[in-house]
Amino acid sequence: MTQVTLSTPWIEFARKLHVLFGQDPDINIIYDNEATEVKLYINNAIKADALSRKLPTEKTFGNVTLKITVIPSNNEDSNTDIFQKIFTGNPILKEIVVDDNPMLPGFTHIIFENKVAQYFNDRLNDPMGLESTLYENLARDIFEDTGEVFFNTEASDSAEIWP
Repeated sequence: MTQVTLSTPWIEFARKLHVLFGQDPDINIIYDNEATEVKLYINNAIKADALSRKLPTEKTFGNVTLKITVIPSNNEDSNTDIFQKIFTGNPILKEIVVDDNPMLPGFTHIIFENKVAQYFNDRLNDPMGLESTLYENLARDIFEDTGEVFFNTEASDSAEIWP
């Protein structure tokens, strides 16, 4: 008989952080399955500053609050500068585009590679425990205050066109 164990929502959130930033050589994410805290150790002070201002310090799941710890700083940068610092050096980033349309000035698009991110997530609706999503969806779920910054996936020239 197979025993089913389910992870808590805060562990799922920590996994999402790991999938989004785990390939970045400047960021090391530590979480314990028994704890309600996730720690991001960042070797780049500029990136640490940017992340500390965009990641929530706490995320509530029902009656449990996950504490998110990042090194804080007090520099004043634009949202575009902050997200550029957050994702610089991360191989999942394709490019950052600032919209120069005079009708909608200041909009920034963070464009991720056109790849599906897969990670273990033991939900009841998937017996294999595999979740697949785009990096842009992970970013939308993790960051709360993005202002005029939008997360996108690069266009693919190899996409099939339906008849």
